[in-house]
Amino acid sequence: MRLSRRQVIGHSLLGSLAGLVPGRARGDETPKGPAKPRGIVFMVSDGMSPGVLPLAEAFSQQTRKRSTHWCGLLTTDGVSHGLMDTASADSLVTDSAAASSAWSSGKRIPNGQLNLSAEGKKLESIGETLVAHDCLLGLVTTATVTHATPAGFAATSTDRNAEDSIAPQYLNRAEIILGGGSVFFDPARRADKRDLAADFRAAKYEVLRTRSDLLASKGDRLLGTFSESHLPYSIDRSQDPVLQKDVPTLAEMSGIALERLLARDRPFLLQIEGARIDHAAHLNDIAGLLHEQIAFDDAIGTVLELLADRDDILVVITSDHGNANPGLNGTGAKYAQTNSHFARIAEATCSHERLLARWAEKPGDAAAMSELIAASLGVKVEEKEAAAIIDVIAGKPVPEWSHQLANPPGILGQIAGNHYGMGWTGISHTADPTLLTATGPGATRFSGLIRNDQVRGILLDLFGI
Repeated sequence: MRLSRRQVIGHSLLGSLAGLVPGRARGDETPKGPAKPRGIVFMVSDGMSPGVLPLAEAFSQQTRKRSTHWCGLLTTDGVSHGLMDTASADSLVTDSAAASSAWSSGKRIPNGQLNLSAEGKKLESIGETLVAHDCLLGLVTTATVTHATPAGFAATSTDRNAEDSIAPQYLNRAEIILGGGSVFFDPARRADKRDLAADFRAAKYEVLRTRSDLLASKGDRLLGTFSESHLPYSIDRSQDPVLQKDVPTLAEMSGIALERLLARDRPFLLQIEGARIDHAAHLNDIAGLLHEQIAFDDAIGTVLELLADRDDILVVITSDHGNANPGLNGTGAKYAQTNSHFARIAEATCSHERLLARWAEKPGDAAAMSELIAASLGVKVEEKEAAAIIDVIAGKPVPEWSHQLANPPGILGQIAGNHYGMGWTGISHTADPTLLTATGPGATRFSGLIRNDQVRGILLDLFGI
């Protein structure tokens, strides 16, 4: 039976929200298989506010006529569910560096640092601990590979942005490193002129630069950087044949990384990060965010497919923090226009990042801005709205009482949100507890409310370390 647009969105939101209560999933079955895992896949939907999951489910049902893998797990027997308490050492609202470091070191640290206590004491990252116990570490991300979340599992720094100094710490610590950030391994771009890519080659890593390189790779050790900076947004990649040819998807990187680690007879921890979910939230870009969340969900599907016949691998899926709390607002009399407004998101063909970059390359008047937004986001804005966006880009004050939203991302997000039915609380991280789903041996250890600084102890205990 084919559902109407109203039924699809309504059913998917209800189905998603039904599973968000912490605890064991439906049924009282005890998971079968080994009590402890041989490997752990730790998946991070970076910056995913709790409301994003049902929005992604509705978007998937609308655009792909199928459910998301994550929501499927919410109604699967034997899967555990919980919430993550995400605070850092110095704030109720964490950044990604402090969040990943808490998972990794077992201590809450100040925002902006990697595995350094508030007193400046070096804390051992989980990557260092695993190497000392003959375990393997893999890092996969859509950000630069040296960005905060992957770096938290393998590096120490007083400054999360010191990516030149983070990159060398991965050598012989992480076996597989896939994402963006080629500049941090390039002697022509590094301040110290060190040919770090050559050092990795000397240590028997395959150094990869394109999607074709990755698909053709054979080695156990991989360093793949497929962009100078972060990988392009999925929505932009989908519109560009060159990017599709040269840049792998998160699902492709995740599948190859997991296959390589499964093939080696050693325990492993694989971190997989959908990083640009967070970036899109900072830009109040709902189309960019939902395309990224779907790409992350595709990676979940790839992981689950590879593990379908195995019972020795634990999969943990969570987020490090919320960001901007996007929410679908009811629109129209009796909210009758809500679904048609939400459906407009699928008409967007461009991220806010690319839209603003195109404007910077060729600015114009309000009519030109209106035309650019219509072509990029699929919505028709009034010239006075377009003029407000131009003014805020130019640094001029605009009528906006929220300090969080008185900026180009905030104003553009609100104006586009009027057409999508989408609201935002700001452009920064939030203090919400994040969703937590786990399946496989040891999954019940992640049920209920978990503090981020408890994760290291749970992971190492599951490894018997």
